[in-house]
Amino acid sequence: MTQADLPHPPEPADMRCSARGCTDLALWGLRWNNPRLHTEDRRKVWLACDGHRAHLETFLGARGFHRDTVAVAELGAGDG
Repeated sequence: MTQADLPHPPEPADMRCSARGCTDLALWGLRWNNPRLHTEDRRKVWLACDGHRAHLETFLGARGFHRDTVAVAELGAGDG
């Protein structure tokens, strides 16, 4: 297997907001987990544009799932 055969993470320009019906570019990664399903260190990611960031953070926060928000460029291979 060569380096070219390995999967590559999407480029930030290909990442779109996770809000229903939104096709805007994502600028933010909202890292979260459901403590009933995921281990403490497991992180899932929703992507958000500026317009939906607060709404998605509020949605996750109301359920106790939101952990932190970072710029899309700061997301790592372990996120998701």
